[in-house]
Amino acid sequence: MLATPSRIPKLLPHGAIINVCDNSGAKLIKIVSVKGSKTVKGRYPSAGIGDLVLGAVKSGRPDMKKQVVFAVIVRQKKEFRRPDGMRVKFEDNAAVVLKDEKGNPKGTIFKGPVAKEIVKRWPMVAKVAKLVV
Repeated sequence: MLATPSRIPKLLPHGAIINVCDNSGAKLIKIVSVKGSKTVKGRYPSAGIGDLVLGAVKSGRPDMKKQVVFAVIVRQKKEFRRPDGMRVKFEDNAAVVLKDEKGNPKGTIFKGPVAKEIVKRWPMVAKVAKLVV
């Protein structure tokens, strides 16, 4: 997992419920923890684009409900700035469910665009994405 060149504001806190934009069977996940997050004592970890999170499936297919899955954040509403000066924001917060920690996506189709920062950090997720912004 490589570092992203942009400084992404992390605005999805522990406990946030976000959409899943693939066909893995999950519809909504709740962020349980953020992998690799370092915070001050007592502060909840937060996630941004490209972060690996551990999420509990809140709604979706009956066999997926109540499972704990790995996911990668691919879109966020809060705008962020790229090194070339361009500012990017999306109209919703979304994640992609993974099979394992290595980055293999569980779904085969992604709905909506995926941020360009995902391409370098998660190459397996980028292969499945149709639209990269």
